[in-house]
Amino acid sequence: MVKAQVYAGGRGKAGGVRLVNSPQDASDYASKLIGSRLVTHQTGKEGVPVHKVLVEETASVAKELYLALTVDRSAQGPVFIASAAGGMDIEEVSAKQPEKIYREGVDIAIGLQPFQARRVARALGLSGDQAKAAGSMLTAIYRMFMELDCTLVEVNPLAVTSDGKVIALDAKVDLEDDALFRHPDLAALADPAQEDPSEAQAHEAKVAFVKLEGSVGCLVNGAGLAMATMDLVRRVGATPANFLDVGGGADDEKVVKAVNIMLSDSGVKGILINIFGGILRCDIVARGVVRACQERSASLPIIARLQGTNVEQACEILAQSGLDVFFATTLLELEAQLKRALPTLRSANELSED
Repeated sequence: MVKAQVYAGGRGKAGGVRLVNSPQDASDYASKLIGSRLVTHQTGKEGVPVHKVLVEETASVAKELYLALTVDRSAQGPVFIASAAGGMDIEEVSAKQPEKIYREGVDIAIGLQPFQARRVARALGLSGDQAKAAGSMLTAIYRMFMELDCTLVEVNPLAVTSDGKVIALDAKVDLEDDALFRHPDLAALADPAQEDPSEAQAHEAKVAFVKLEGSVGCLVNGAGLAMATMDLVRRVGATPANFLDVGGGADDEKVVKAVNIMLSDSGVKGILINIFGGILRCDIVARGVVRACQERSASLPIIARLQGTNVEQACEILAQSGLDVFFATTLLELEAQLKRALPTLRSANELSED
């Protein structure tokens, strides 16, 4: 089997995994993959670059299962997810036959218990030596999850081979970014080319940024306020172009970098600023926005709601900048300004969806 090594699932259906029958076939297919961009249902239309492939021995598979350990906020801890209906269509199984998905929460104070491992093995349809093998794997996955600060360990498929062995045929591990300082060896494995360029730049600038598909660039401080701001954008019929939390301790340079990253997206048609200035002063945000717009010769409309420390100075800086700025003091006023600017803020794609 030749498998493209990319930060995305759905590789098999997208042609990123192939069975080959000779070293020459493996070489030919690897040469075709390496240097290409693989487009799956998780990558978007731009795809991701393939720089590496994994070549491994073919297994004789009698049955494909699904096993994962992830963080479940509703359970307030790690939860094993298992299904006897594993394989490439596990997302469809989850959507159409949720009763086939089994969940087992783990209390981190006492860890995974043997009876829990037996319950998961039973849910997978395993018994005897196969259940014991699955139990050992569950214990190892839980230990790995906790010791390496994982947010996801997914084995899909977990296979039962024709000779009765239980093996992991493919796996994915997600790590908590904010814990990577504890694991420099794992941090060194990162491949920035697999990430969106703007998100990679944001990581370097220590800015929380996620690129989205909309047209309204959002500059906010605080994750909760950022989520509420994105909800507000959707409420008026537009779509946010990003999640951006510039943080509480930002200086002028950090704000400039954040706004430049946001403006590097050609799909951004306007800027929405929603700042509650406490640790982060409003005037710092205003100066950073003006500098970034001047550096990029940007003339996009800006809707600004600033409250808190040095708000009067911030409003004066923006008002005298020559930029097209509209002010709001409450969320209701912010919503009204968004509705007013909607024709210019929405992209052609968003308008066509109407």
